[in-house]
Amino acid sequence: MNAQLSTEAVPSVHTALPLNEQLILVTGAARGLGAAISTAFLRSGAKVVINYRSSAQAAEELAAEFPGQALAVQADVRDRTQLETLAATVAEHFGQPVTTLVNNALVDFSFNGDARPKAAELSAADLTAQFTGSVLAPVAAIQAVLPGMRQAGFGRIINIGTNLFQHPVVPYHDYTATKAALLSLTRTFADDLGPEGINVNMVSGGLLRTTDASATTPDEVFDMIAAGTPLRRVTTPAELADAVLFFASPLSRGVTGQNLIVDGGLVKG
Repeated sequence: MNAQLSTEAVPSVHTALPLNEQLILVTGAARGLGAAISTAFLRSGAKVVINYRSSAQAAEELAAEFPGQALAVQADVRDRTQLETLAATVAEHFGQPVTTLVNNALVDFSFNGDARPKAAELSAADLTAQFTGSVLAPVAAIQAVLPGMRQAGFGRIINIGTNLFQHPVVPYHDYTATKAALLSLTRTFADDLGPEGINVNMVSGGLLRTTDASATTPDEVFDMIAAGTPLRRVTTPAELADAVLFFASPLSRGVTGQNLIVDGGLVKG
């Protein structure tokens, strides 16, 4: 006797939108890695919201390179109301909701190991400040764009992490701890939102050559890191941006809850 497969038992397959049909929101998008990510999406044909807090000139200049395709919008990601206003404003401007969110913004952090608090000096204020910017802000951004993603029946959320989980060679205690919390939320949100066609992933880099944050890094440090990688070089912002595009594209439609490390093979696993 042939058993008939019930269609009710088969989960629906949500449509995966190509990049050129998407509206991308990149937080902290005017400079450094954020600018590289925004540029990569724009060159792929996507419409991009270039979020910034204080880098108005850089954001407007980048948007001007892609007229009609890019929009620079000021918002402090730590302010939930500003994020909600941003989501509504850009949806009206482009005539569609945000379909991919890249949580890239890093608020008021100096990548200077000598200046960061050591174990005996780490304070509750240090941890609270980073938790606000690296955990609460991404959650608020997700919640701001979630209604639009549900309306579209599609969404991609990409959180920017760090390889310092596996390779804690500098005392960025507050930064690493809060990014670890964001990785946990990446995985739990992936399970929560997956049935709605919303994939949630993380892309984690190491030291990048070169961003504003690494501009003062001595050449010998870059050389030391390069020597420890199979590729014998330091990853660039453009290379990490390519991985972000993968998670937003139809090529990653079966991938969620993952943390992809993009550091030239320095860290394994």
